[in-house]
Amino acid sequence: MSKVNVGIVQMSCTADKQQNLQKAIVKVREAAAKGAQIVCLQELFTSLYFCDVEDYDNFKLAEAIPGPSTDVLSKVAAELGVVIIASLFEKRAQGVYHNTTAVLDADGAYLGKYRKMHIPDDPGFYEKFYFTPGDLGYKVFKTKFATIGVLICWDQWYPEAARITALMGAEILFYPTAIGWATTQDEATNVKQYNAWQTIQRSHAVANGVHVVSVNRVGEEAGVKFWGGSFFADPFGELLHQTTVEEEEVIVKELDLDKSDYYRSHWPFLRDRRIDSYQPITKRLIDED
Repeated sequence: MSKVNVGIVQMSCTADKQQNLQKAIVKVREAAAKGAQIVCLQELFTSLYFCDVEDYDNFKLAEAIPGPSTDVLSKVAAELGVVIIASLFEKRAQGVYHNTTAVLDADGAYLGKYRKMHIPDDPGFYEKFYFTPGDLGYKVFKTKFATIGVLICWDQWYPEAARITALMGAEILFYPTAIGWATTQDEATNVKQYNAWQTIQRSHAVANGVHVVSVNRVGEEAGVKFWGGSFFADPFGELLHQTTVEEEEVIVKELDLDKSDYYRSHWPFLRDRRIDSYQPITKRLIDED
């Protein structure tokens, strides 16, 4: 399909897991009613962003994937005929947990999952306490409507992740996200941080000639104001739509996948890659002979 309608759900969350899941389902239905064929939910949408503290009780939020949430969402996907991208806290085994996104096809089939590769550890974002780094590598999913790649939040800052996923055939890169500002931070710094976050992702669209869709949450949680600002960018980095930084929103945009062929032909970055010269990229730093 050349054109696909993509929906994003930007919402606030509570401490009630089932309430959040049901709220997300209502908003998926809203997106489908607006014509969405693929709907992406934000990072860890079934709970508050619990990584603001290191608390062993939070491990109780985790679940198997496939599991209860994907079972429910699979039925919704099949009923509505939409693809659902669902970011969840995965319990893989006792003591092994991942930040994982499941992909459900338009017939409800579970297509697989991507486990977040890059795990941050910053004040208010203590993810290394909870998440084992992903070990499935980068993934693409051949859905009914498009071949998609899914990366998660902190992955946004790594061009290597976007490049590899695009080289695997992704036509759209999705980034479920939970990122925000400290409520004590000044407005000028807020603007700089948001602009950097959006710019790096739009650059992935340009460098790889693919659409990028980034979906963030809103609301204030434990001293962090999640900044929303979810957006769509085309394969040359043009901003197609940007949400507010405060409001819950369900947005659907038509993406023309043929634009990838146009931009990759006119600006052939992939053609001119010097793959014979890139071996040093596998080093942490290039500081030794």
